[in-house]
Amino acid sequence: MPLVTHADRNHLTHPDMNLAALIGSQARTRSLPLWAGRLLFGGYFVYSGLNHFLNLEAIAGSAASKNVPSPEVAVALTGLMLLVGGLSILSGQWPKIGALFIAIFLAVVTPTMHDFWAQPDPARMMELAQFTRNMALLGAAFLAMAIPEPWNPPAVEQRVPADQAL
Repeated sequence: MPLVTHADRNHLTHPDMNLAALIGSQARTRSLPLWAGRLLFGGYFVYSGLNHFLNLEAIAGSAASKNVPSPEVAVALTGLMLLVGGLSILSGQWPKIGALFIAIFLAVVTPTMHDFWAQPDPARMMELAQFTRNMALLGAAFLAMAIPEPWNPPAVEQRVPADQAL
């Protein structure tokens, strides 16, 4: 790895360089992974929340088989949590609250609905896969809660130094 010196850092060696423009350009290069993550992670939970409502009866039947009290109400409530959480992540509005809704859902529902330890061998592998997927998603929700806000920072005004103007 090459040695990095102060000469390699334009903002340190060129005092006329606009530091706000540098920070803005760095923020844009870091924002692409955040946008992609928001689209994939938030979109997954929006889809899952809508699916709870579109397939309420079937999902409530599955919940009833796991002895969930008031399964229709539970499925509707969890569908709402998923929908609000996913939309929050997608929009960047109150993302920590949205990630918290998702985390609560995953922490409560996963051991209840994907109890692989209590399943016979043919079903155990599928439940284990669902359980571990949800644990990974729970970890991602915790990571989302750790990302500093705002997720939609205001645009940084860029100023071109006079000697570099056209």
